[in-house]
Amino acid sequence: MSLVGIIGLIASLALLIYLTLKGINIIIAAILSSILLAVTGGLNLQNAMMGSYMDGFTDYFASWFLVFLLGAIFGKVMQETKSAESIAQWIKNTLGAKRAVFAVVAAAAIMTYGGVSLFVVGFAVYPIAVSLFRAANLPHRFIPGALVFGSISFTMTAPGSPEIQNIIPTKFFDTDPTAGGLIGVICALVIMIVGAIWIGKMVKKAVDNGEEFSLPYKPSSSGENESAAALTAQKEDEDQQPKKNIPNIIVSVIPLIFVIALLNILSQFLNPTAALLVALTIGITLACTMMIRFLKAFWESLASGAHDALVALANTCAVVGFGSVAAQVPIFDNLVQGLVNIPGPPLLGLAIGVTLICGITGSASGGLGIALPVLAPIYMAQGLDTGAMHRVSALASGGMDSLPHNGYVVTTIRVICGETHKRAYKPIFFLSVVLPLAVVFLAVFLYSIF
Repeated sequence: MSLVGIIGLIASLALLIYLTLKGINIIIAAILSSILLAVTGGLNLQNAMMGSYMDGFTDYFASWFLVFLLGAIFGKVMQETKSAESIAQWIKNTLGAKRAVFAVVAAAAIMTYGGVSLFVVGFAVYPIAVSLFRAANLPHRFIPGALVFGSISFTMTAPGSPEIQNIIPTKFFDTDPTAGGLIGVICALVIMIVGAIWIGKMVKKAVDNGEEFSLPYKPSSSGENESAAALTAQKEDEDQQPKKNIPNIIVSVIPLIFVIALLNILSQFLNPTAALLVALTIGITLACTMMIRFLKAFWESLASGAHDALVALANTCAVVGFGSVAAQVPIFDNLVQGLVNIPGPPLLGLAIGVTLICGITGSASGGLGIALPVLAPIYMAQGLDTGAMHRVSALASGGMDSLPHNGYVVTTIRVICGETHKRAYKPIFFLSVVLPLAVVFLAVFLYSIF
């Protein structure tokens, strides 16, 4: 292996993480990191940027634009009709302040598994989380961890999930969203149960050490809080607002149930991506029809959802483009060959390969979009069980993708919660990196012996 190539790959990834943590736009950061990677990797700069980078960017955009669009619109409609708030409030009232951490995790998990956009979930649940954590006097810095754990750990990689990380593998392994069977369900439950115990112990330890609830104020030069979400939460926290008119909990969850059910039923007859598009379309229609009196601005909701989809997709495409450049560097082929020939069960190489590439890109879906076109044909040729490969790939995408430069992690910590990585990232690292990685190896072991 070329020493310069290895150093270049590490340096470009370090630059991507550094620029992201500094608040530099992810598209700019990805382009600058790709240039560094191309130069140190011995690639022709023009071919790398105009060819590999843009091919990766546009191919991913073309493949997943409609999924991002409908998912964002569905999430926006659930937010605008206050359905998301109704679900969060119901969980808050059911579990109470004594179980504040688990209430936040449950609210995020239910909405995410129902197909609501991650970012919508974060903004919708955060004010409820503040209310619960304040009532229980729990440290605010654990709210980002609870949101991330409920949104992207067990929900996006579990069998039957409508999240894109569970849909992408269907394209390469000719499977459906429920692929992976009982072992996949067991792995999701392990993440959920162990993670719940883990975050509960972390919060208890902090409380025992004297930590209490307080909103993170970070005044700007004008004296205003930099986090709009934190300001909203502050107002909610004062308990001076009248009770909002929100839809009934049963009405609120019906669109989510339909999305999950239709996806998994239609996947038996249609391409899973097409099934997801149909399910989301029906979910949007149901939400608008059943809660039309709560939807004040239908066309504005569609426009806002479309805007959110473009931003989220462009950010993901940017890191996919970076990964596409990485795939052209000679060191990448050496890495792939090393993974294929790694000692142990064949699925181990697939798991490690997907994990590393998702870590490089800082994106689960982006990493899958780069890793599976290369790795899937190799492992399919070995005659391995397609369901096992699907589930291992999905689980592996949910580990190192949550490194500090992950877009959702950055947004949750800084924008939604107004926290800093220094205060809030440690719980996320344990819940969304360490635990999922451990479960990936558990999955490889179980699929290899059964």
